[in-house]
Amino acid sequence: MALSFTSLSQLLDHGFDTVIDVRSPAEFAEDRIPGAINLPVLDNEERARVGTIYKQQSPFLARKLGAALVFRNAANHVEKSLSHHEGGWRPLVYCWRGGQRSGSFAWMLGQIGWRSEAIEGGYRTYRRLVNAMLYDGTLPHRFVALDGYTGTAKTEILKLAATRGVQVLDLEGCAEHRGSLLGAMGEQQPSQKAFESRVAGVLCGLDPSRPVLVEAESSKIGERILPPAVWEALKAAPRIAVEAPVAARTAYLVRAYDDILSDGAQMEHKLSFLRAHRGHAVVDGWNALIAAGDKPGLTRALMEQHYDPSYDKSRRLHGGDPAERIVLPDLMPAQLDAAAGKVAALLEGRFAALPGEGMQGAAG
Repeated sequence: MALSFTSLSQLLDHGFDTVIDVRSPAEFAEDRIPGAINLPVLDNEERARVGTIYKQQSPFLARKLGAALVFRNAANHVEKSLSHHEGGWRPLVYCWRGGQRSGSFAWMLGQIGWRSEAIEGGYRTYRRLVNAMLYDGTLPHRFVALDGYTGTAKTEILKLAATRGVQVLDLEGCAEHRGSLLGAMGEQQPSQKAFESRVAGVLCGLDPSRPVLVEAESSKIGERILPPAVWEALKAAPRIAVEAPVAARTAYLVRAYDDILSDGAQMEHKLSFLRAHRGHAVVDGWNALIAAGDKPGLTRALMEQHYDPSYDKSRRLHGGDPAERIVLPDLMPAQLDAAAGKVAALLEGRFAALPGEGMQGAAG
C-alpha cells in the first residue's frame, strides 16, 4: 500500500531515510520534493519512446517495453547507487502519479529487505499540497518586511539576523536572483514550480507563532512570480525601513555587484531595456560611464535616475510610513551587524505577538 499524505508539512516530515524520485531527469530538473535524489527508472529518451508506443501502437506493447526498461534500470541503481545501504534503510519512492514506476521500484527494494514505501499519487500529490498552501488559502505566518532603497544591504542584514535566531524567508535566495534588473545570480533561475517548492519548504520549517523576516519585494523576482499567499502576506506586513546615505549605498553596491559592473557589454545590454522607460539620453549617459569604467559613477546614477524613483513610485502606490526605521551612517560590517541586532530585538519585542499592521503600519 502506498502512503497517503493530507498536508505538505506531513509529507515533508515523512521520517524516511531517503526520498527517491524515479522520474526522468527532465522531470526532476523542473521540480522535486525537497531533499529527493534522482534515480530514474526511465531516462528522458526512454520515457518519450514508451509514451510514443503507448499512443501510436498499443498500451500493452508500451507496458511490456516499459517494464523491461524499468527493472533493468532499477537493478543498475541497486547495484551501483544503493549497494552501501544496510538492512534497516527506509526509502520513500515517488514518480509522477504514484503508478508503475514508483510501485515497481518500491516493490523491488522491499523484496531485497529494505523497508520501502511509495507516495500515493506521487509528485502530483506533492504539487497539489504545495498549491493548496501557496494558492488556495492564507499563510498562518506573520511576515515583517525589511524595506529600504536599493543598496541598503537588506539581504545581508536578513542573513545576519538569521544567525541571531530570527526566522527568515529569503525570497531572493529561493529565486536565485537579487531582485532587480541587474540581479541575476547565475545562468538561469529555477523553474516557477521549483521556486515555489523552495518557498513552501522553508515555510513548513518555520514556527507560525513567531514572526518571519522577509525582504520587501515586488510581485516578481527576476522571472519568478510570488505565489498569491506569499504576496498577500508580504503586502500586509509591517515594515522596518533601512536608511543610509547615497554615498554609503554607492560604495556598498560597487562591492556587492562588482561581478555585474565589471561586464560592460552585458550591462549595456540589460540597460538597453530601460530606454523606453527612462529615455535615450539617460541610458546613453549610463553607457558613457560604463565605457569610462566609472563603477561608482554608474552605480550612483542608476540609483538616482532609476532605482530610487521606482522605489518612491511603489511606496506612493502602497502608502503609509514604515513601522520602524533603522538609520545607518555607513554599510560596513560593524554597522550591518548592529542593524541585524536591532532587527532581531524588534522581532523579539514589538513584533513578537502582533498581527500584521499592513503596508501602512504605524509610524515609529
